[in-house]
Amino acid sequence: MFLIAKILVSAVIIGLVTELARVFPKYGGIIAALPLVSLLSLLWLSIQGEQTTNLSKFALGVLWGFPATAVLLIIVVISLKASLSLFISIGLGVGGWIIFLTVQDFLVKKVTPYF
Repeated sequence: MFLIAKILVSAVIIGLVTELARVFPKYGGIIAALPLVSLLSLLWLSIQGEQTTNLSKFALGVLWGFPATAVLLIIVVISLKASLSLFISIGLGVGGWIIFLTVQDFLVKKVTPYF
C-alpha cells in the first residue's frame, strides 16, 4: 500500500510540474531542475526507516551524478537546437551521460591513490 502512495504522490508532483511547464516553460524548467526526485527519494527512504548513513550515501551518489546530468542536459539542448528529434537528442544525451560517468569514475580511481 505504501508503494502505491509513493507512486501517486510522486506522479501528482510530476504532473503538476509538467502542467506548469506547458504554460510557463522557463519556470517549469526551473522547478523541474529542483532535485525533486532526490528529495522525494530521501523523504521516502527516511519514512521507511533508512539509517542516516545510507541517506548520506544516497545524497553523495546524487551529487556524484550531477555533473554527468548537466552534460546530458547540455547535449539535449544543443541537439534540439540543431533540429534533431527529441528521441535522438535524449539518446545522444544518455550516451554522453554514460561516457562522462565512465570517464569520471576512471579518473577518480586514478587520482584517489595519491590522496
